[in-house]
Parts: sequence; C-alpha cells; structure tokens
Amino acid sequence: LPGEGRWGTVLLIDGNIGIGGDPVALLARAARLVRPGGHVVAEVEPPGAHSRAMTARLESSRGVSPWFAWATVGADGFEHLAEAAALRAVGLDVGGERWFGRAVRP
Repeated sequence: LPGEGRWGTVLLIDGNIGIGGDPVALLARAARLVRPGGHVVAEVEPPGAHSRAMTARLESSRGVSPWFAWATVGADGFEHLAEAAALRAVGLDVGGERWFGRAVRP
C-alpha cells in the first residue's frame, strides 16, 4: 500500500477486524501501516462478548460464497490482541451502540 509506515490512522469498522480469522495478524499489519504514534481504531463487539475464530460464508438470492476464515473480537479482549500485535491499547470508545478499541504504535 502507498505510504506504508506513514499513515496517521487505520480504521477497521463493520467487523473488518475479523478478516482472515486472525485479528492479531490484521492488527500487526495495520501497525506496519501507521507511523510511530499513529493510531489503529477497530470496531469491536461490546464488553462481555467473546472473541472467537470461525468460518463463514455469504449467502444471497444470487448464490453462496465459499467458506472463509473470520473472527470476532470482544471489547474485553482488545487490549491483549493489540499488545500481541506490538501496539499499545489506549482505550475503548462508544458511538451509539458501536464499540471501538483504540491503539497506538509506539
């Protein structure tokens, strides 16, 4: 991606922290995109929701996709995942009914 290591913020919303089924790997990739002091903001499930890896597929009236790896991350687990990705968790924010974990690249 252009400007790798120079971005100010990476924003993962609408469950995109689950892409690939490995949130630590995705957060680590996001950490490589932001500059030192840059932020990674990821939408997470509310407190009390469990983090888990799974397989999923998309279904519509036009067809069904192949199975793919996916994950969900609960707010309670965000700090641990961020630290495993070499980020420093700095808090949780709520917007309406949506929860967001914030982390910074040291």
